[in-house]
Amino acid sequence: MSIKKNTGFKICVVGAGHVGLPAAACFAELGHKVICADNDAKKISALKKLKMPFFEPDMEDLVVKNYKKGNLEFLSSLDEAIKRSEVIFIAVGTPPMPDGSADLTAIENVAHAVARNLNGYKLVVEKSTVPVQTGRKIEETIARYKKTDAVCDVASNPEFLREGKAVSDFFYPDRIVIGTSSRRAETILRSIYAKLKARIVVTDINTAELIKHASNSFLAMKISFINAVSRVCDLAGADVKKVAQAMGFDKRISPHFLSAGIGWGGFCFPKDVEAFIYISQKLGYDFNLLKEVRNVNYDQRKYFVNKIKEKLWVLKGKKIAVLGLSFKPDTDDMRFAPSIDIVELLSREGAELFLYDPKPEEAKKIFTAKNIHFSKTAYDAAKGADCVCFLTEWKGLLDIDLAKVRRIVNHPLIADGRNMFNRADIVAKGFEYIALGA
Repeated sequence: MSIKKNTGFKICVVGAGHVGLPAAACFAELGHKVICADNDAKKISALKKLKMPFFEPDMEDLVVKNYKKGNLEFLSSLDEAIKRSEVIFIAVGTPPMPDGSADLTAIENVAHAVARNLNGYKLVVEKSTVPVQTGRKIEETIARYKKTDAVCDVASNPEFLREGKAVSDFFYPDRIVIGTSSRRAETILRSIYAKLKARIVVTDINTAELIKHASNSFLAMKISFINAVSRVCDLAGADVKKVAQAMGFDKRISPHFLSAGIGWGGFCFPKDVEAFIYISQKLGYDFNLLKEVRNVNYDQRKYFVNKIKEKLWVLKGKKIAVLGLSFKPDTDDMRFAPSIDIVELLSREGAELFLYDPKPEEAKKIFTAKNIHFSKTAYDAAKGADCVCFLTEWKGLLDIDLAKVRRIVNHPLIADGRNMFNRADIVAKGFEYIALGA
């Protein structure tokens, strides 16, 4: 395969999930010919009809545009997709196992598929988050099972796409990490991303694989740290928002990921922290710091519920509105969302729960207890409530008419799980206010 600097590559993105589908659409937008392959035939059939499997801002527009333009297609046949491609990005799921390790079955399956369809030079690129030394296993698997003398390079190109901002993060990345020992592979990847103005960091594969786990674990640690500080602020009568603001002015610290609340969720942070703990232990290091980061995170949810109990005393029979369910705004993703633990704890206490989220489809699959009800609007949920909980900072919830909420609730109590509001403003509107360190 010749290396092209100014024309598009034939790319296969394996996996049409929260990483693969936005990446495929964005590669197509850069001018490459992209096949997005997934073994879920129903998902592929829906995508061919331009029906999105999940919500991600700006993604649908890119998919529709590039599908109609002919730069993006969808296949359920991985064999065909690999045969027709020059570069294969692996973006399949690596779900956590009970011991914290990652299930790499899907990664191995892709390696086998590459081996049996190696009809010329291929560059295989890990985009899924994988344990260090996975690249070596992919290389070994392809070499062991390939039927031809065709050459194949393996590289790591970890993704740093935030749900809700995946398209923006793709086109305006802080850095692009390329892990490879092959000059040819490096040149190809540089060419693929040539239109993006971004710092490119080139390392060996092992280092690139560790960068992703180290980055996410550090950010999770930063959030858990400020959540621990919020507990101290509650005890001392201090304001964690002001503490975090002053800390953030220090350029060595920065203000990002210093918002106290009910903790981190989503698929990446919980999975990657567990995986990094497991990886480190397997290599011979007991990462106790990350274990405590995890403990602080989950304890924060119990602490939040206990603060509600202190105000309402007996929760059984109380009506509680829960506004915002997804783990963060601008996504419908409920994987490891803090709301799951909080709703479950409140439900066990016998509260009548009325839930609202702008994108409730995934949440409805999770919350099925008889004392849990879904409301069409935030105001419907809040009507007659003894407590109104805010768990996700959707824009519509940040702009909610609190004067109207005050008129329709049974008891004026707001429990703010994200420190979204200002205490003085809430109290001035006639509410009692629960926050975390603020």
